[in-house]
Amino acid sequence: MTRNRMLGAALALMLAAGTAAAQDATYNIRTLTPETALKAAQAALKSCRDGGNQVAVAVVDRSGVTQVMLRDRYAGAHTPRTAIGKAWTAVSFRSSTTGIAEISQPGKPSSGLRNLPHVVALGGGMPIEAGGSILGGIGVSGAPGGDIDEKCAKAGIDAIKDALEF
Repeated sequence: MTRNRMLGAALALMLAAGTAAAQDATYNIRTLTPETALKAAQAALKSCRDGGNQVAVAVVDRSGVTQVMLRDRYAGAHTPRTAIGKAWTAVSFRSSTTGIAEISQPGKPSSGLRNLPHVVALGGGMPIEAGGSILGGIGVSGAPGGDIDEKCAKAGIDAIKDALEF
């Protein structure tokens, strides 16, 4: 083997090793586009409005950062913050807030969850998932019950589900 070929082979091995090391040091994530987050929020708002409920809807990214927040005309002043909290809680715990509300009842082993900052243990928050990954979360607040808020949140997810599957 000539010296140039040996140097070329050594350089190729070094580049391959460097690429493998870089792949081990970083990772790629998928997150919702603002347009997709807005579409989910609008669908959830419409679902609640069609049911006669004035609500706020929030969509957060996979890190819990708010992407979209919509508040209907007559939704209470507390609803934007509560919707954001529900969406954040769903992403943070990778679970619906209805499930969090159930497992964190007083006297249960996970009751302390309710005391953590930003946790909203009320129905109406759901993670947005596709392909086994959490892409974000949606929270709805303002209907007369968490079950109705959750139904509207599900309508928001259903509106974007086909675009998320891979």
